[in-house]
Amino acid sequence: MPKRKTGQRKKAEKQKERQKLLQSAYNNKQLVEWPCNYIMECDKCKKQQKNRAFCYFCQAVQALPVCAQCGKQKCLSKTGDCLVKHGVVHATGLQLVGAICDFCEAWICHSKKCLQTHPCQCPLQNGDCIECNRGVWEQGGRVFQCSFCTQFLCEDDQFEHQASCQVLESENFKCASCSKHGQWSCLRCKVCYCDEHIKRRGFKYTQGEAYPCPKCNYPTRETKDLSMSTRAYDYGRKTQNDYEDEDDSLGMTSGCDYFTRGEGSRNFTFGGRPIEERAARDDDDDDEEEDEDEDENDDDDDDDDDDDDGDEEEEEGVEENVEEESEQH
Repeated sequence: MPKRKTGQRKKAEKQKERQKLLQSAYNNKQLVEWPCNYIMECDKCKKQQKNRAFCYFCQAVQALPVCAQCGKQKCLSKTGDCLVKHGVVHATGLQLVGAICDFCEAWICHSKKCLQTHPCQCPLQNGDCIECNRGVWEQGGRVFQCSFCTQFLCEDDQFEHQASCQVLESENFKCASCSKHGQWSCLRCKVCYCDEHIKRRGFKYTQGEAYPCPKCNYPTRETKDLSMSTRAYDYGRKTQNDYEDEDDSLGMTSGCDYFTRGEGSRNFTFGGRPIEERAARDDDDDDEEEDEDEDENDDDDDDDDDDDDGDEEEEEGVEENVEEESEQH
């Protein structure tokens, strides 16, 4: 019979399992839960931003800095891990800080563990936004990760990117290497693969895990489990609802005016010149064409007058000949 477990042994095993769970939860912590990505409100300008050493807007130093690794604002000196010994006095403010992280621009406390581990574990080492390519030092908001492709996103582009992340680059769901239906989709490359071309030769796959993408090695997911859509083109013309002419019920004239002289011409250029200048030049050309048409009409009227005079003279000559012949008879 196996020996019966004592209470001390059961307690030690439970503590060991608990430590494993805590370690796995710490390693799988989401980006918004890291202290270096906390929301901070500036004491001077009262604007919310990411936790950083200096305010992004007014460059003011915060009265109560937060450590980017452990998230504490006050050091109680109970562990004895402080590089700056402060005795029984509790260290707050600038007495707490020991360095500034180059990646997340946040304070690190003077604890030896935080100073050694945070620069290597900082989650914002490659935190450039995939949409605008701005880093932590170039924008004041927090940094997020896309829930589909796990790319870094700034606070301005997170919703727009996630709304269009599940869109394929192709116009159908066919495999990138053949014409079969793509059963696996890579959310980073935006490409589908069939069951045959998702596997590579000489590569060992672990049973139960998702197949990595042949291009970027990012784990793929089944297309049927996603809300994937294909690339589409929207054709149309933006028109105004200004219907000045009663006959023009569709408003095509107003739509043309919108692009040439209205609000739509502000963002369009032709050869480095705004479209308004081109529209003015077209008006001049129209005026010149109208002048030419008027000149041609005047010439036609003169020719018609000359023809009428000639016809009257011919009729008078015929009448005189008829009178002479009647007198002779």
